[in-house]
Amino acid sequence: MPTPPPPSVEGGRVPAEQLLGSAGIARRPVGAAESSAASRAWWDADADDYQAEHGAFLGDDDFVWCPERLREADARLLGDPAALRGARVLEVGCGAASCSRWLAGFGARVVGIDLSAGMLAHARAADARTGTSVPLVQADAGAIPLGDATVDAAFSAFGAVPFVADAGAVMREVARVLRPGAPWVFAVNHPMRWMFPDDPGPDGLTVSQSYFDRTPYAEVDDDGRVVYVEHHRTLGDRVADVVGAGLVLERLVEPEWPDDLDEVWGQWSPLRGRLFPGTAIFCCRRPGTVS
Repeated sequence: MPTPPPPSVEGGRVPAEQLLGSAGIARRPVGAAESSAASRAWWDADADDYQAEHGAFLGDDDFVWCPERLREADARLLGDPAALRGARVLEVGCGAASCSRWLAGFGARVVGIDLSAGMLAHARAADARTGTSVPLVQADAGAIPLGDATVDAAFSAFGAVPFVADAGAVMREVARVLRPGAPWVFAVNHPMRWMFPDDPGPDGLTVSQSYFDRTPYAEVDDDGRVVYVEHHRTLGDRVADVVGAGLVLERLVEPEWPDDLDEVWGQWSPLRGRLFPGTAIFCCRRPGTVS
């Protein structure tokens, strides 16, 4: 039997697909435990490549919501950042925690949670580079290790929510830790993107599957083990998850593609971005009066 060729290495890094043995796509249900295990392994394996590709765009201490380059400094979806001085803020799926670090610069007491030790290692490295340290916790978004009603604001910029089998459980956990009146803002792939191939070019403009097909996208190895997974929820599903957790949806933001942005990020591109939305940002709040 011939010896297989060594894996291709880009910039001294072996791609996550090769490290984890991704061999194909499976169209089947993926439960919560399987999904969590796959995401932990994937983001640990892909953390270096992800930061090498997107780290400059995201910055070490900047708050960028999405590939459309919408910044919290401009959008203020969490409100006036100066008003968060001394507030306890939670970032769900913080990755390298650049957003948390930006808020910490305004005096917010931010805690970042992420499932991936690999991504948290990049967060600690960015702490060292900037001199701004953010408390970090390795945790699943469906089991947030904070007490009830202890958080003044929470947010997630493409962290965790698209990758969990039960997004409703994440909404319920966030609602549990929020104080009455506190905001919860999260950004995800716009649900309509599910209909199109993940192609930034002209081939990505043709519908290829049903918007209502909620079968997750899963990559598997030769043994059928899931190594990467994303879960689709329709717009109605997302709203139902929010309302079902007892939260109020105040606003839905669909960022438009800036005229001066020519950078391609995965399936996001100027071509597609100028025709239909790539990101949906849900601005929610726990009912009640801010104490």
